[in-house]
Amino acid sequence: MCFNTFLPVFLCKNKMHTKKIIHVMSGLMVACGLALIAQTCSAQSVPPTQKPVTYLNQAWSTQDRAAYYWTSQGSALLSYDIYLALQVAGSETLFNSPKNSDRLGLLTEPADLKNNPDALPVGIAKAVVTSGQFTGVYAGMTCAACHTGQLQYKGQQIRIDGGVPNRLNAIAWIQSLNASVQETLEDPARFQAMLKRIRAHGPVDESDLRMRLENDATFVSKVSNLELAVPFHPGPGRMDALSGINNLFMSIKTGIDENNRLSTAPVKAPFLWNAPQSAWVQWSGVAENPISRNHSEALGVFTRTDLSSARAIEGDFESTHDIKGLIKLEELLRRLAPPAWPEKILGKLDREKVEIGAKLFSTHCLECHTTYPYRWSAPRLQDKRMIENALVPLNIIGTDPEQLNSPSFEAKETFKTGHLSKYFNGKTSVNAGEYFSEIHDRMLRQNIKKAGPFTPEEHVLMNGYLTQEYGPTGNKGPVNSYKAAPRDGAWSSAPFLHNASIPNMYELLSPESERSKTFYVNREFDPIKLGIDTSPQAYGFLFDTRLPGNSNAGHAFQSGGGKGVIGPELSTTERYALIEYLKSIPNHPGQVTPYGGPAKPAIASEDPLWFNTKHPY
Repeated sequence: MCFNTFLPVFLCKNKMHTKKIIHVMSGLMVACGLALIAQTCSAQSVPPTQKPVTYLNQAWSTQDRAAYYWTSQGSALLSYDIYLALQVAGSETLFNSPKNSDRLGLLTEPADLKNNPDALPVGIAKAVVTSGQFTGVYAGMTCAACHTGQLQYKGQQIRIDGGVPNRLNAIAWIQSLNASVQETLEDPARFQAMLKRIRAHGPVDESDLRMRLENDATFVSKVSNLELAVPFHPGPGRMDALSGINNLFMSIKTGIDENNRLSTAPVKAPFLWNAPQSAWVQWSGVAENPISRNHSEALGVFTRTDLSSARAIEGDFESTHDIKGLIKLEELLRRLAPPAWPEKILGKLDREKVEIGAKLFSTHCLECHTTYPYRWSAPRLQDKRMIENALVPLNIIGTDPEQLNSPSFEAKETFKTGHLSKYFNGKTSVNAGEYFSEIHDRMLRQNIKKAGPFTPEEHVLMNGYLTQEYGPTGNKGPVNSYKAAPRDGAWSSAPFLHNASIPNMYELLSPESERSKTFYVNREFDPIKLGIDTSPQAYGFLFDTRLPGNSNAGHAFQSGGGKGVIGPELSTTERYALIEYLKSIPNHPGQVTPYGGPAKPAIASEDPLWFNTKHPY
C-alpha cells in the first residue's frame, strides 16, 4: 500500500480514534487533505542501487558518530524484543530490516558488535529503564533520526551528520509501525511467530509478552492517530513537531482529549551544527536553554510520562527521560562541524564565481545570515557568548505563517488543566506556554535531581551558561518571527525555507513567480541548482505549495518591493555565483565553532548592519 494513501484507510478502520481526530479537524481541511493523499503516491520507496556511504569530515570520530546515532534520550515507544521480532504488516519482512528502514527513509548502518549489535538504523536506540512503573527495555527514536541527512548523486551516498532528514518519512514510519503492531496483536499465528523469533534469543514468558504487546499497541496507536494527526500527508523530511509534543504532553499523557490539536504546520528538521552555539533555536527562535529544549524534544520522540495518576496529581511526574543521554548528545553536537563541499564527488568549485558570490552575499544576505566566525550575543555566565542570529518578523520575510499561527504560540488560554489545575492557581484553562512553563519544568527538575548529583559547573554547562536554570530566563524573545541561521554547510539542507517548500537554492534566489508550484521530493541531489532533483523525470512525493502550511512565498528577490521581498531581482549569472559561494562555505573541513565564543568575538549589537540592530525584537 502506498503510504500517502495509508492515513485515510487507517482512519476508516479505527472509528474510535477517527472521532477524536475529526473533533479537531475542519471539514474543509479533511476534504482537501484526504483527497490529496490519494493523488500523491510516492515512488520513493524503491531503493536505489547504492554505493558505500561517504562520511565527510565534520570533526567527529567513528565513535562520536556511533554515540550520536544510538545514545538513548529515554524514548520508550515499544518493547525492544518486540521491535526486533516484529514483521511489517502484510509481509514476512522484519520491521527492523535494512530494506524496510530504507523504504521509510531511515538511514541504515551495518551491525557493529560494539556500538550497534542489532543493526538498528540511525536514530533508533535501545533504552533501559531500571526502576519505576515503566521498568523495561525499549526501542525508541533519538534526535539522530530527524537530524541526519544523506545526499545521493549518481549512486554516490554522502552522509551529512546533524543534517536535514531529506529521506525520513516519519509519519509513514509510525503509521507502518502501528499497523504492524496491531496486526501482530490481533493475529494469533503472527503473535506465535514473533514469540518463536524472540525465544530463539532467550526465554520469554508468553503471557508477559502479550501483556507488553497490548500496552505497546495502545501507546503506539495513540502516537500514530492522535499525536501526529494530520489533515494531509506532509511527506519526507517534515513534521509539525511542536504540535506533536503538545498533543503527547498535554492530551495523550494527561487524558484530556480536548487538548489534542491537528498538526497543521509541518516544517523540516533544521541542521544541528552551530545549534548548541546559538542564542536561540527552533525556526521561530523560541528556545534558548539547551537542557529544557532537549528534554521537551525527547517528549516528541516518545518518552513515556505519567501526568494522570494519583502520584502525578501530587507532583510526581515520572518519565523515562535519560538526562545523561541528553547531556551527552548536546556535548557531541557542540563539537560538530558543518559539512564542507566534497569536490571529488559533486564537482570542483569555480573560484572566480565563488569570489563574485561572496561579494553578492555581503551585499544581499549578510544583514541576516552570517558566516564563520559569526556575530555573537551579549555575555552570559563566565563571559560566554552565543551566536546571535537575526530574527526576522513575518511581515518582512513573508514566508508561510502556519507555524506561527499554531496553538503552540497562541496567547489564548485554550488548553484545559483538568486534574492539574492546582498547579495553575485553580485556572481551568491556560495557553501552551503557561502549561509548559509549569508542568514541563517541574518534570525536568525532577528528572535532573533523579539523574544527579551534578556539580555546579555541570549545572551551568547544561543550562547553556544562562543565569536561570532549566526554565524560561525572562529574556525578551522574538515575537512572530523566523530565525535566519548561519549559512555554513547550508548547501546540503534542501529543500529550503522552514517548511521545505522550495526545492533548490536557485528558486530561493528567484522571484516568486518563477518558483515551482509543485515538485517531487526525492533522494537525488542537484549540485547545479543546489537542491533536490526537479528534472522532468524526477519521481517521489508530490509536494504541493498551494496546500495550507506549504506556501513557497517570501524571501524573494524581485523588483517592486513589498512584503516578502528581501532584495532586487538577480540575474541568472548572479544567482549561480551566489550558489557557488554557498557551496564553498565552510572554507575548511572539520571547522568547529568554539562553544561560548571566540577570544575576540564580533558583537552583533555593535554591528550597525545587523538586521536586529535596525529591527530590535
